[in-house]
Amino acid sequence: MKKFLLLYFLIFIALSHADDNNKEVLLLHSYHKGYKWSDDISKAIEDKFASHQNIELTTMYMDTKRILDPIYLNKLANLYKEQLSNRKFDLIIVSDNNAFEFIIRYHEYLFKDIPVLFCGINNFDKALLDENNMKDYISGVVEQVDLENNFRLIRNLHPKIKNLIIINDKSKTGYAVKRDLRPIIEKYKDKFNIEYIDQLDIEHLKERVKHLHEDDVMLFLLLFKDTTGKYFTYKRGFKQIRDVSKNPIYGLWDFYLNYGIVGGLLTSATAQGDSVASMALQVLNGKDIKDIPILEKSPNRYIFDYNELKRFDISLENAVENYEIINEPNSVYRQHTKFVVISILIIFILSIMVVTMRANIQRRKKLENDLSNQLKFEKVLLNTIPNAIYYKNRDGKFIACNLAFAKLFNVTKKEVIGKTAFDFFPKEIAKRNVEIDAKILKEQITDTSEIALHFSNLQMKYFILNKAAYENIDGEIGGIVCIMDDITERVQQKQFLIQQSKLAEMGDMVAAIAHQWNEPLVELSALVQDIQTSHMLEELQTQDVESFVKNSMIQIQYMSQTLSDFRNFLKPSTTKIEFSIKQSFDDILEIVSKQLFYCNIKLEINYQENIDDFIIFGYKNEFKQVLLNLINNAKNKIVEKKLENKSKIMVNVYKNSSYNIIEIIDNAGEIDETIIHSIFDPYFTTKEEGTGIGLYMAKVIIEDKMQGQIFVKNDENNVVFTIKIPKNKKV
Repeated sequence: MKKFLLLYFLIFIALSHADDNNKEVLLLHSYHKGYKWSDDISKAIEDKFASHQNIELTTMYMDTKRILDPIYLNKLANLYKEQLSNRKFDLIIVSDNNAFEFIIRYHEYLFKDIPVLFCGINNFDKALLDENNMKDYISGVVEQVDLENNFRLIRNLHPKIKNLIIINDKSKTGYAVKRDLRPIIEKYKDKFNIEYIDQLDIEHLKERVKHLHEDDVMLFLLLFKDTTGKYFTYKRGFKQIRDVSKNPIYGLWDFYLNYGIVGGLLTSATAQGDSVASMALQVLNGKDIKDIPILEKSPNRYIFDYNELKRFDISLENAVENYEIINEPNSVYRQHTKFVVISILIIFILSIMVVTMRANIQRRKKLENDLSNQLKFEKVLLNTIPNAIYYKNRDGKFIACNLAFAKLFNVTKKEVIGKTAFDFFPKEIAKRNVEIDAKILKEQITDTSEIALHFSNLQMKYFILNKAAYENIDGEIGGIVCIMDDITERVQQKQFLIQQSKLAEMGDMVAAIAHQWNEPLVELSALVQDIQTSHMLEELQTQDVESFVKNSMIQIQYMSQTLSDFRNFLKPSTTKIEFSIKQSFDDILEIVSKQLFYCNIKLEINYQENIDDFIIFGYKNEFKQVLLNLINNAKNKIVEKKLENKSKIMVNVYKNSSYNIIEIIDNAGEIDETIIHSIFDPYFTTKEEGTGIGLYMAKVIIEDKMQGQIFVKNDENNVVFTIKIPKNKKV
């Protein structure tokens, strides 16, 4: 009986251990099953996981090619919450931008603390991870189409090209590629004519393709929906163009292969899926996702269709070195490739074995000489680099620096050795650096921080400190290396642009002062006339004079205060301080309230709760400049639309766990969707006499100087500008 009990116990332990080794992975696609790009990614991941019996892969589709709006995404999140509440996943994999943005927004709600890998992400921005506290949970593979190399390829393969016809749609990916196309088109516009098409319905587009010149070439990007709103699958959209085309067509994605594109430097879904699956195996085998770097270079490949090359008599000779050809017929060599390769490999290995034995001794001697030369070279290289560089040991003592660091602090390189940060930096900065160094040594991470230093010649300089830990030859952490990047000129240039944007507001400011002074000037005029009349009638009494002086001084002081408010607005902020959002709005209203009143515009400010809690840390005057710019823009748009009694600007101030949030809403109509993504670009304006600098500097002030966020959206007939500033946090 005891033997049976022991046997049952061992079986139970074995089964429990087997369950512990099981891994559950959720693959979340942005698009739908049957979309080849998504299917190829799924297949690559499934093939990679096939030999790992303990991995259970669950695949779900968001279907955002057909529907994508905030309400749908919110409902989808709630559905997943209910659907997956009893599932415990070890890893989440997301493919393409919509799923990536969805997982960032709902990670804490749906998959708190679960690591995430991504693939197929266009226009990847690491800052998005920091802003959403996701950098410790996420890594993956970036997707990046290579437009310039495809342009170069087309020109090399078609030296007589007259026109390059680019076909695209207005999807999110289409807009992203269009933005990246602008500098490439500018670069190649003198080499051949470029026609960009994204405004035609399918029938007019087919008619245009039918009548292309024989020397014209097409670059097919995307066509999932035409201007009439008609939806196409990737195959049907391309097939309608291919069926009427007599010209070669190139592409950017491999899912159009076998359907009629010649080829190109293609973004490969299979390569994306294979790369992210390899990362997934590392995570599932226990590696911390923070130790898996993001693959920022997209694994693109030159791939061509033999049938299309032959159809248009295109030769790849001298145009491309490493490439792959599909649909190529078998040759004698291809039929016996395995035998030929094995034979060559055997001969190569035998040759290597003979040569290696003879070269081994010579290699060792050469290695010693190379090492000596390398040390000398690195010493010269460090002293040639204009950036100040220094090294510390684990105790925080300087062990070396380059010539630029020594000159910066007016010391010799020998005098630096053995000193600490407190010998070169102010106490607060040095103390902060010690804390950062301790974190770098403990977590073996890199760090970037910004400091301002005052030197003995009364000069102030701004630096970005880029720090990382370095290893000794035995693999142990030796200490910290720091590169100081002098950004003084950039900081001064940004401050100049901020002041320039303030001056751009001068017209509205002068108009505001005129409105502010209108009433006191009328009052002063009446007082002067009254005192003059009393004097002429010889009824002037002492108390009348005193009343005149008192009332006049009240009006003059009011006008003087208006000028003080104006001067304070123009004065640049030099240091970050804590200040109240409400006080900022109060200061702005002192300047513009009269102007809004005379324009018959109602300004309503709503605070979510106790206004004393809305405290932010940053540059006070520059922040007020942003508010003034947004309110003036809304006012000017309302005046231009002539809304009469319906005009309104509403401001909502509230907060969440991380941010103070300000929404400025006007009802003067939506911003055109074709330009809404460009309004924060420098020098972009729709006004005849506009500078295009106001909203750009608003973005610089909020995002660069105050580490916040600013963005805009249309909401029915309203335009909503949203500002997010970290809550009472000294950043």
